[in-house]
Amino acid sequence: MSTSQITFLKGHGTENDFVIVPDPGNALDLPVPVVARLCDRRAGIGGDGLLHVVRSAAHPEALGMAEQAEWFMDYRNSDGSTAEMCGNGVRVFAHYLQRAGLVAEGDLAVATRGGVKRVHIAKDGDITVSMGSAVLPEDGVTVTVDGRSWEARNVNMGNPHAVAFVEDLAHAGELRSVPPFSPQSVYPDGVNVEFVADRGPRHVAMRVHERGSGETRSCGTGACAVAVAAARRDGVDPARTGAPATYTVDLPGGTLVITEHPDGGIDMTGPAVIVAEGVIDPAWLETMIG
Repeated sequence: MSTSQITFLKGHGTENDFVIVPDPGNALDLPVPVVARLCDRRAGIGGDGLLHVVRSAAHPEALGMAEQAEWFMDYRNSDGSTAEMCGNGVRVFAHYLQRAGLVAEGDLAVATRGGVKRVHIAKDGDITVSMGSAVLPEDGVTVTVDGRSWEARNVNMGNPHAVAFVEDLAHAGELRSVPPFSPQSVYPDGVNVEFVADRGPRHVAMRVHERGSGETRSCGTGACAVAVAAARRDGVDPARTGAPATYTVDLPGGTLVITEHPDGGIDMTGPAVIVAEGVIDPAWLETMIG
């Protein structure tokens, strides 16, 4: 990895925060230890994840999507591992592209490991991401925290989720470590676990343990999974009714609005903010990779 000057930005979507590293030509390999240190809140910049901004044509994982989407969100969890998708990350990614003058207000496409995502940047600054459709595998798990157990709904949004409905969000416990679940075989590669409490008609609140990151202030794919799980629990299926279903989802870091359409497509709308930009110290990087 080159230790020449590397610029970065810091942004968040409903307080799900990210280190943004612009690298259009994919010149940086960003090994796992470096990403983990950049995301470290005490020893680095700090973030729930890292958004590596690369042109699709320059990245081997995105080359096949280059004709559909110019830009690839090479997303990394805070421990340095790669992830398929991050809904809040896509909004922040799109906001960065607009801020940098690389895209205009309106519609654009973003390539991710979870496929090409359609994004709309509104005049009021809110960003809507078409998150694709939810897959609802029949095999679920039982989640247990501090002696309480709940059946969790299996929802896949391009990444895996286990959604448990609880009376009190405090029942989720500390959420720094993965909440125990069984059988383990349902999620061989790990899972994002959401705990959900009702707040009103089509209005819920949630906490989440994100795979590879611990508890985060917000999770976009998690909010979509929660809205779909809540709709099915409530007997609502847009594919059958022919009408969209919209749920408001409160997270510790803010509020997202999730709409599931009759064709299965799910839209997520919320804010995105860039709070700072700067330069990573080359000497510090040398200590990381030396």
